[in-house]
Amino acid sequence: MLRLAYAAFKERVKFREDPMLEQPLKFFVVFFVVVEPISLIPLFSGLTRGATREYRQRMAVKAVWVAALILVLFALAGAPFLAVMGISLGAFRIFGGALLFLLALEMVFARESGSRTSSDERAESRRRADISVFPVAFPFIAGPGALATVLLWFGPVHILREPTLFLSLLAAAALVLAISLVTMLLAEPLMRLMGVTGVNVTGRLLGVVLGALAVQFVIDGLRAAFLVKPG
Repeated sequence: MLRLAYAAFKERVKFREDPMLEQPLKFFVVFFVVVEPISLIPLFSGLTRGATREYRQRMAVKAVWVAALILVLFALAGAPFLAVMGISLGAFRIFGGALLFLLALEMVFARESGSRTSSDERAESRRRADISVFPVAFPFIAGPGALATVLLWFGPVHILREPTLFLSLLAAAALVLAISLVTMLLAEPLMRLMGVTGVNVTGRLLGVVLGALAVQFVIDGLRAAFLVKPG
């Protein structure tokens, strides 16, 4: 019995230390919290109020495809761009962590996200016939926080040396986008079910998680910048 328990413990340790499983799982959690598909429910519902079902479906599908294209471009070209600009990954971890922390504060206090859109941009979005590219795809889905998260996770991964890990991270991002698509397609019934209070409570809980993860990004960036090995 003890041998079986010890063997199970060793397998669990191996699972936790396996980057092929651990990194995509961590990235999924962070990316899900940053994109925050739950927050798309009142946003998409308000932007498409009074529209036909076909219009809502078309806008939701197009928005997810545009957001996916933006995120894939950042995943492929983000790290080389930082290298050309002379920006270290450690420096971007510090900035990315600070940006995610601001997003977390907005989520915890249930404020309108000034880091995603300004008041003028929100007013313009209400007058647009096609809301899929702006503001749904960018900046609500593939906003600054999501792009920073993609750079932070995909930056150290070389697509030729670690293709499996790269594709695993892409799959995790695709899963979050699929969840976002479902929430937008079901925005009206979900809004009636959860209400504004339910959406805000969920956002606050996710904001607490994002805040802790953002602080960890800053710590990792400071360690990289000052070459301090974790204890």
